Amino acid sequence: MDNSTSTYPDRNSSDGQTLATMPENSLEVQAVTISLSLLICGVGIAGNVMVVLVVIRSKHMMTATNCYLVSLAMADLTVLLAAGLPNISEVVASWIYGYAGCVCITYLQYLGINVSSCSITAFTTERYIAICHSIKAQFICTVSRAKKIIACVWIFTSLYCIMWFFLVDTNETIYSNGVVVRCGYRVSRNLYMPIYFLDFTLFYVVPLVVASVLYGLIARILFRDPLPSNLSEQRLSVHQGRRHSSVKVSCRANSAASSRKQVTKMLAVVVVLFALLWMPYRTLVVVNSFMDPPYLNTWFLLFCRMCIYTNSAVNPIIYNAMSQKFRAAFKRLCVCKRRSDQSRASKSTVSVYYSVIKDSSSESSMKKHGIQTADKNIIRVFYP
Repeated sequence: MDNSTSTYPDRNSSDGQTLATMPENSLEVQAVTISLSLLICGVGIAGNVMVVLVVIRSKHMMTATNCYLVSLAMADLTVLLAAGLPNISEVVASWIYGYAGCVCITYLQYLGINVSSCSITAFTTERYIAICHSIKAQFICTVSRAKKIIACVWIFTSLYCIMWFFLVDTNETIYSNGVVVRCGYRVSRNLYMPIYFLDFTLFYVVPLVVASVLYGLIARILFRDPLPSNLSEQRLSVHQGRRHSSVKVSCRANSAASSRKQVTKMLAVVVVLFALLWMPYRTLVVVNSFMDPPYLNTWFLLFCRMCIYTNSAVNPIIYNAMSQKFRAAFKRLCVCKRRSDQSRASKSTVSVYYSVIKDSSSESSMKKHGIQTADKNIIRVFYP
């Protein structure tokens, strides 16, 4: 992401040209950037891949909410692969991916960022409908509808981000010791301010406002008002008149309520971390839009980048810590992986033992019927 100046406003001056006085990154900055990027991207890529696998491969995990989490995981993977990994190479050298890489990587960065915001808004809305309008949710919050909404989200953001194919270019700066190539703006930076504020509004402010309102309504239903299931529990208890039936219904209601609260808390934490980890960069863009010269402290820029990478990497950790279903699914996936490796290893080293046993009873029977048994032994094969 930081390789694209359209995303990180630390690579360009106000006239769109790369800063000729830009100092080279110190060894300390390079070491911190490379180590943190490798750690965060490694954990994030592995975790998001596991999220996708456990939902796709497990039928009981294929729910409407989890479909949105798969979309979020794919968006986070796009950010980590298109932003985090190129940052490792650029911190120690100039832009090495050429014009095509500049255009495509910038496009993928914005695509991942925007899809993640839309996915958060989608699963927040789905949770609101599922909890506050449980009857309608049976027809609205379905897996097939979730897949259609996700497809629309990716198509919309793909079309919206096409403009970056025409807004970025590679810029060259001549230093005394050579030429440095950077991926930067095609025209004056001032012309990008409407785009920045449009992105800031559509993919940060609006999702957070919607999430704040909807989670407030959800909290009122879950933690203050009695759940609708309690009413059905009381009615069923009265009609049946059996104590054990009432206990069973009560356990089911409590289990359902606990599961709802657990999922809602987990998704709320995802939204809160999204707001906090994106705040430094979003604030920097707004502030630098009114400052001349812009604020370009190296360590603060590095902090902004690491926050964005962390936001794309932390979600699988949240699922594992706060969701019993995801935790169990992750364990099953790891166990199946180990068993599969062990099975392949055992198949490649399996030994076959042969034992030649002369069965006297079979021999006597064969002699009785006139069958020659000389030098004819019954061979039995034993597999360990």
